[in-house]
Amino acid sequence: MTSTTAYALRLGDNCLILSQRLGAWCGHAPELEIDLALANIGLDLLGQARHFLTYAAELKGEGSEDTLAYGRDERQFSNLLLVEQPNGNFADTIARQYLMDAWHVALFTRLTQSRDPQLAAIAAKAIKEARYHLRFSRGWLERLGNGTDFSAQKMQQAIDNLWRFTAELFDADALEIALAEEGIAVDPRHLRPEWEAEVFAGLADASLTVPAEAAWRTGGKQGLHTEHLGPMLAEMQYLQRALPGLTW
Repeated sequence: MTSTTAYALRLGDNCLILSQRLGAWCGHAPELEIDLALANIGLDLLGQARHFLTYAAELKGEGSEDTLAYGRDERQFSNLLLVEQPNGNFADTIARQYLMDAWHVALFTRLTQSRDPQLAAIAAKAIKEARYHLRFSRGWLERLGNGTDFSAQKMQQAIDNLWRFTAELFDADALEIALAEEGIAVDPRHLRPEWEAEVFAGLADASLTVPAEAAWRTGGKQGLHTEHLGPMLAEMQYLQRALPGLTW
């Protein structure tokens, strides 16, 4: 597997797993408008995942987006740990989404300048969606943070619980550093200032505080996941594993 293939897989896996998480809200969100909004954001992320995974399959010279989504085991997925965390309550989902949306906007903005034309094209489409996602998640962050004492408590607790996983957003390994030097990938270390500017301002506007605990959890990009990914994949992949090659 080439380094560009592995990088495309990482980006696709992030979008795929987060999309799957949001899809689980369908029919369960607090109100109909939010139900539809989360479903639409999930569909946007699924579209981004399909583009990245299709490109990865083309670079490999075998398989397809489907074989990559349904045919790999847990240790073969390279998504960030943050996206695989459970939906929890609505505040938990908004916190996870906001932290990822701020990162995706910073990432895709830079990836549009990639020397790889396919990655640049995918990012050019994805950035438009990511900016909308960020407006949505920040809006709810502020609405809950500035709402009742109970909603503010829930929102702060969600940010506190997920903060440990944000370290991986800026953790660069040899693959990303090498590709960034070639002008293909984005060095995630360069995303921190923009991400922090957005997130610190968003938390302040929501009357929330930046967690005191230092972020530290990493490993997802190397296939070392939390206990939450396996059960989610088992559900997502069940039909194709039970009936391989099934088509509609």
